[in-house]
Amino acid sequence: INFGGHMAGPQPGMPGAFPAAPASMAGPPQKKMDLDSIPSTTQVIQDDRVQHGGQIFCTNTRGQVPPLVTTDFTVQDQGNASPRFMRCTTYSLPCTAELAKQCQVPLAAVIKPLARLPKKETPLCVVNHGDSGPVRCNRCKAYMCPFMQFIDGGRRFQCGFCSCVNEVPDSYFQHLDHLGRRVDLYQRPELSLGSYEFEATIDYCKKNHPPNPPAYIFMIDVSYNNIKSGLVKMICEELKTLLEKLPREEGMENSPIKVGFVTYNKVLHFYNVKSSLAQPQMMVVSDTAEMFIPLLDGFLVNYQESSAVIANLLGQIPDMFADTNESETVFAPVIQAGVEAFKAAECSGKLFIFHSSMPTADAPGRLKNRDDKKLVNTEKEKTLFQPQKSVYEQLSKDCVLTGCCVDLFLFPSQYVDLASMADVTSHTGGSVYKYNNFLVHGEHFLRDLRKDVQKSIGFEAVMRVRTSTGFRATDFYGAIHMNNTTDVEMAAVDCDKAVTVEFKHDDTLSVESGALIQCALLYTTISGQRRLRIHNLSLNCSSQLSEVYRSSETDSLINFFAKSG
Repeated sequence: INFGGHMAGPQPGMPGAFPAAPASMAGPPQKKMDLDSIPSTTQVIQDDRVQHGGQIFCTNTRGQVPPLVTTDFTVQDQGNASPRFMRCTTYSLPCTAELAKQCQVPLAAVIKPLARLPKKETPLCVVNHGDSGPVRCNRCKAYMCPFMQFIDGGRRFQCGFCSCVNEVPDSYFQHLDHLGRRVDLYQRPELSLGSYEFEATIDYCKKNHPPNPPAYIFMIDVSYNNIKSGLVKMICEELKTLLEKLPREEGMENSPIKVGFVTYNKVLHFYNVKSSLAQPQMMVVSDTAEMFIPLLDGFLVNYQESSAVIANLLGQIPDMFADTNESETVFAPVIQAGVEAFKAAECSGKLFIFHSSMPTADAPGRLKNRDDKKLVNTEKEKTLFQPQKSVYEQLSKDCVLTGCCVDLFLFPSQYVDLASMADVTSHTGGSVYKYNNFLVHGEHFLRDLRKDVQKSIGFEAVMRVRTSTGFRATDFYGAIHMNNTTDVEMAAVDCDKAVTVEFKHDDTLSVESGALIQCALLYTTISGQRRLRIHNLSLNCSSQLSEVYRSSETDSLINFFAKSG
């Protein structure tokens, strides 16, 4: 695109202006942007589908730009992570910080560590190294991957990230072939694939104790509006069938996830649904300032064992509160109750909160109406979208520490301070769903709820991104919490959650050796097993701006701009 020639000299009226040159000596006239030369988005998408649709994308080439996210293709892992797990804003990094500044292309990766794979693609291999755990670099702590170079007859390996030479443990030793490769290269996923998992040792577990299976707690606002609108009845009816479809590991008949139920308005109602009971039992907590769990045994239960009692409870809840006149609600104590429940059960889990109004009851987390129309279109308008500094900030930290993820389903009929109420969700790996008109969007809500409950998920997640020398990860964007500059913490991470990572130069990058990225995610599976999921990616480096632009990936760029802005 030609934006026109340079100005011939200072313009009239500017200090130091000089007479304009005669028309015959003037430069070429400025050209307008040719709108027809701008690529058509739909045409680019269509062309990519024609070129790559139905094809196999092999990941054996460094810096290979993948097909667009809108294209249906099959990935074959041959040493680099699938683009379903990791995409970069450019697959050819500028060699220097100066070049990066000049090209104006942000250096970032969009990482979706637990992304769902199509059935026609091979699931990730799980590697068990026993009590010794996975082999790592002694200096930078990178995990064994295809970028490690074995030397000295296989007795040592050189780290591809920091170049440190490490001794190979005796239990991991293997001879090299005539090309310098281990003879068991294709028998070990961590040496030949871009993505794989390690079974974590006890050292990777909290308090050096294996984790318990997680739990889901369904917390329903039973205030006046929700009862009269039929929302509570709809939720209860849906849960009767939805709980049979809780996520489970491959090959498992039943889900190991436990379930619990809470209803609330200005007080909280806990339910004992132990399988030995003929009818569910309710316990009320009215002291919301000092939240506690009134029962342990019978609150979090296995659905298959207690299905009859749970069905009774879900049938009774709408009738139980049919005559309520209570319109005030609490919110922060509801989340605190979930945190205390997970602490008592020594497990992690997720809260599904169905809420409809501003928490105005006299309790921790009470919010004030900030819907000030005078601030709209002024410098202070942004304050309306910033959370109120309150108990929610500390509550977010407590949730992450406990492994409590919060999903919020919101049904407002008037103003609610969403910025403050969603603060906990945005730091725990959760999601916010908002339906302004429940009667119109009822089916939409049910579809969202079904997908949210059934999706694959990991808990108590900690992610770290390592890079080869010359650049490093500096900023992280997503529904995350960070206590330091390197560890990304999430109470839970599901198959739809992505973290965007920005990189900056430390030194000059080499065109010959390229650049390496390794993402390591430590998490707890649905069955309560601690695992390490590793994703590796190799990129090109270039001193040419044209190559940086040619290797750029639009979807990742848009993702970065949307999150970092």
